[in-house]
Amino acid sequence: MRFLIQRVKEAKVTIEGRVIGQIGEGLLLFVGISEKDTEEIADKLIKKAASLRIFADHEGKTNLSLKDVQGELLIVSQFTLYANCKKGTRPSFVEAGNPSMAEKLYHYIVKQWETYCPSVAQGKFGSYMDVHLINDGPFTILLDSEKW
Repeated sequence: MRFLIQRVKEAKVTIEGRVIGQIGEGLLLFVGISEKDTEEIADKLIKKAASLRIFADHEGKTNLSLKDVQGELLIVSQFTLYANCKKGTRPSFVEAGNPSMAEKLYHYIVKQWETYCPSVAQGKFGSYMDVHLINDGPFTILLDSEKW
């Protein structure tokens, strides 16, 4: 499982010009799910991401978590986080999870995040979406469950 986390001043997701998810200050979380992923893996990644101290305190040091700043969260599914570009110039997505399995796990992830963050918005799984954001920093972190 991969979480691409971006600290944002604001973000929104639109489909055909209609806003389906929108947040103010907080995190934009892109979620990539592989065939090997489980709810247990999701729980570990969520706990880690929720506790990351990536917001500035009154001294400007990154000492505060999403909860500490009462930030919002926008979750967007993104199977392209599992793009394999080793051969040729056309990415392969065979490492991405089966859409049926991945969608169930994506909805599980959204539900679990609601226990950490009172304001959770989301994109629409499997849809073509426009994602608009103002990255704060920029500050972007990749969490990969296979690397810890």
